[in-house]
Amino acid sequence: MSSATGARTSVSTHILDTSVGRPAEGVALTLSVRSGHDADWTVHGSSATDTDGRCKDLPALPEGTTHVRLDFAVEPYFEKKRADAQQDAPANRDSGPFFPEVVITFAVEPGEHYHVPLLLNPFGYSVYRGS
Repeated sequence: MSSATGARTSVSTHILDTSVGRPAEGVALTLSVRSGHDADWTVHGSSATDTDGRCKDLPALPEGTTHVRLDFAVEPYFEKKRADAQQDAPANRDSGPFFPEVVITFAVEPGEHYHVPLLLNPFGYSVYRGS
């Protein structure tokens, strides 16, 4: 697809909590965009993951977007899990998750869809371009 056909560039994401093998529900995230390496970031949307760990309601990207940044607020998610006593991580971890937020920045091409899964645990994370 190309922008000449009117197709919009879009982003979706989901989070799997690999410490329990389940979707991460209720993680807030912010979508920011910029048009060029030297351009300022502009917040373009925000949402939170659903019960399946997915965030499907992010807005299409503005024309001219070259870079996208997803900022996941993971600290409240892990704090809630710890408070609910459902955390499978080591019990000696009193200071919260090692990564209080995860910020993913990637380049985009007009008319493409970008699905960016986040594999998350209290001590690490991994991302990739999904389909």
